[in-house]
Amino acid sequence: MNTTRTIQDEILKLKKEHDILILAHAYQSQDILEVADYTGDSYGLSLKAQSASQKTILMCGVRFMAETVKILSPHKKVLLSHPQAGCPMAEQISIQELAALKQTYPGYTVAAYINTTSELKTLCDVCVTSSSAVKIIQKLDNKNILFIPDCNLGAWVAKQVPEKNIQLVKGGCPAHASISVSQAKQAKLLHPDAKLLVHPECLPEVSSLADYAGSTTGIIDYAKNSTDSAFIIGTENSIIEHLQFACPDKQFYPLSPDCICSNMKLTTLIDVWHCVQGSGGEEIVLPADVMEHARRCIDTMLALGA
Repeated sequence: MNTTRTIQDEILKLKKEHDILILAHAYQSQDILEVADYTGDSYGLSLKAQSASQKTILMCGVRFMAETVKILSPHKKVLLSHPQAGCPMAEQISIQELAALKQTYPGYTVAAYINTTSELKTLCDVCVTSSSAVKIIQKLDNKNILFIPDCNLGAWVAKQVPEKNIQLVKGGCPAHASISVSQAKQAKLLHPDAKLLVHPECLPEVSSLADYAGSTTGIIDYAKNSTDSAFIIGTENSIIEHLQFACPDKQFYPLSPDCICSNMKLTTLIDVWHCVQGSGGEEIVLPADVMEHARRCIDTMLALGA
């Protein structure tokens, strides 16, 4: 009979035999993180793939993340752990809609959150992550910025970079955007000694109540390094489990029981097993011109010090 441990052991054996690098986004389940070579935020993982010796990369995450890996490592075979694992935010704006926005805001620098499709990145000037967005926007020469697609992250950036004229569009992460101010206030009442840590994909009114707002990695690092012992976590709830494993002497509470990424949850440990066996997942194939043009906005981000 198979168990979590026996499947994990088989994955560890097969990935070594087949020379496969396993990347797991932080929103994956704990059993998957335990067999990954690297875990973390999507862009950081794509950089790990770029510098790795393995020629096959398995991304346990969602489609735009696997596309970013392919863009930065075009000569490597890139697999997405579950073919149906997409991202609602990444798909909120079409190529046609962005082209129309660029006509509406001529002369604006188009800044794309990393959570966008490869096709959409081809029309953008610079890419940003939740951890680099403020720094990158500050360094842009242009005062006028069109920020896509997350208006909550964009508003968080705009508050910190008031010298820029940042135009937002309606879009964002449904899971984070569903967290309400009343939930944040209630959580603080229930756990008055806990620090509130939130992702800036949350509503600005929620982020304003936080003791810390930042990327997933930033939230994890804050909780690990803090001398405080209790935290309310305002991001995808799998982070609570990971922090419980990392810091068993601390207490972690969900800001919202509904902050769950259903697309991330599609990938199971058995899916990973099938991928390293060669019978699962989907190989990411992108047109050469899409990879070339999408990479430009990523390279601009790198040039600006992301």
